[in-house]
Amino acid sequence: MTAKLEWTDVGMLADIPRRGARQVVTPDGPIAVFRTHDDAVYAIVDRCPHKGGPLSQGIVHGAAVTCPLHNWVIDLQTGAAMGADEGCARTVPVRVVEGRVSLGLRVVAERAA
Repeated sequence: MTAKLEWTDVGMLADIPRRGARQVVTPDGPIAVFRTHDDAVYAIVDRCPHKGGPLSQGIVHGAAVTCPLHNWVIDLQTGAAMGADEGCARTVPVRVVEGRVSLGLRVVAERAA
């Protein structure tokens, strides 16, 4: 079996506030979709690598988010904890086309016999 990306529309960019986030529920769990002050869009699994805090409820600053539970700072581009903290949240491919945001979700495709 192989995995491929399937682009899933999750709404309008305008529906995500600048320096904010929205949570999208997927079959693999919740994904946090972030919009920065300059309209860059990132998506990561909505779970801090420290204690599982909901990153979608954190404070967005630059290209990072601060977890609302214990103030860990997560890089939105890589999912990596910044500073002295260690850990990583899985990033999810995201794209914006004509103002619509899509996530690249992995689907498993069975190989032809």
